[in-house]
Amino acid sequence: MNNAKENSPVGTKPGALAVAYEDYQLLYFAHLLNRRICLDQSNKKNGRLTDLVFRLTEPYPEAVGVYVEHGKGYASELIPWERVLRIEPEAIIVKPNDAGGPYPKFVDQKGWILLNEHLMGQTILDIDGRRTEVVNDVQLLFSKGRMILVHVDISFNGFLRRWGLERFTSTKNRLISWRFVQPLSVEDHTKDVVTLSVAREQALDLPGEDLADALEVLSGDEQQAMFSALDPDKAAEVLVEAEPRAKRQLIAFLGGEKARLVLAKLSVPQLADLFSNLSHEKVTELTRLLPANRATRIHAVMTNPEVLASALMSDRFLAFAKETKVSDVLATLRSTPSDRRNISYIYLVADRENSLVGLVDLRDLVTAQPDTSLGDLMVAPVVTAERDALREDLVESFAKYQFRMLPVVDAHDHLLGVVRYKDLMKGAKIEMPN
Repeated sequence: MNNAKENSPVGTKPGALAVAYEDYQLLYFAHLLNRRICLDQSNKKNGRLTDLVFRLTEPYPEAVGVYVEHGKGYASELIPWERVLRIEPEAIIVKPNDAGGPYPKFVDQKGWILLNEHLMGQTILDIDGRRTEVVNDVQLLFSKGRMILVHVDISFNGFLRRWGLERFTSTKNRLISWRFVQPLSVEDHTKDVVTLSVAREQALDLPGEDLADALEVLSGDEQQAMFSALDPDKAAEVLVEAEPRAKRQLIAFLGGEKARLVLAKLSVPQLADLFSNLSHEKVTELTRLLPANRATRIHAVMTNPEVLASALMSDRFLAFAKETKVSDVLATLRSTPSDRRNISYIYLVADRENSLVGLVDLRDLVTAQPDTSLGDLMVAPVVTAERDALREDLVESFAKYQFRMLPVVDAHDHLLGVVRYKDLMKGAKIEMPN
């Protein structure tokens, strides 16, 4: 079209990235979410847009209604799309219900999809299950009373837009045409995953919890192909976050040296949690891949309700002398990406026996000047756990101090390891497998 008016305010909010034309508007769903719904002529407020309902039609889904929730104790409404008159910068104007009163309650129908519920923030997989992205926003085309879904936005810009932080956008939008995006099936749209019908590109880079969710809905062959492509660090992340049934499925794909490498990335509590979801035969098989001392500690965690901190602790922590400069610590963190995810605090030690003298919170570290010494940032004394502290003692300490990690020391304050809150909670209800 040659009649574009890219600077027109129609259909946009201040700072919005929608584009308005005389004959149509391109809108982002993030800008419409929570926009006021107003009745024509009276301008009476009728709630806020909670979601948009689309029918999965070819070639593009078409809007069938505006879903409105009115809060606890009040029924939802579905305003039919044909009752929408226009989209203004601050409100969506609709016709009042001819019957008077509210519109009928929303009732889901086969072949319908809700943008906020079923697309926003959900995982996209390519057709052979090797690449994943996240739907951060949806681009819509509004023309002559009709609204269709044309693109999904997988850029970080979409994420910022959803949170009202567009002033920080610095990259281009990454829009994928809906022609290449489809639910696994119309009936499966509630499984929180859609497929992307494009060629495989690069290795997976989603957070472990999102990737675990994606894997859980794939078929066996797709699941195996996707999980097998992960490096040991990412595979370990996924095993920690996966549901029990998925843990059993995924571990079946591991064997030999790959299994040994993945298990080595898990802490003792994480391994105990994993083993509690496996058969006795599989536990026996995997235990053979572990060092004897780790196997003993895992057995203690799984069988002894009064397990000690020495069995639960991990040796994955960073400790430096207090004279160490911030720049040197940051360089170490950058060169050890696998450990970086497990670090909440930097521990300061003295002498060859690692006597604990203080700690530095990672947040304080990254905001400090590079030439600052750790000793100038450290907090002392440090709340610690004795090596023979019981699990219930550790839970009480975490509840009292709200730390993310607790250092474990011996009677002479020598640093032995750390217990992480997430690990402890993962293993809090471990039961032996049948």
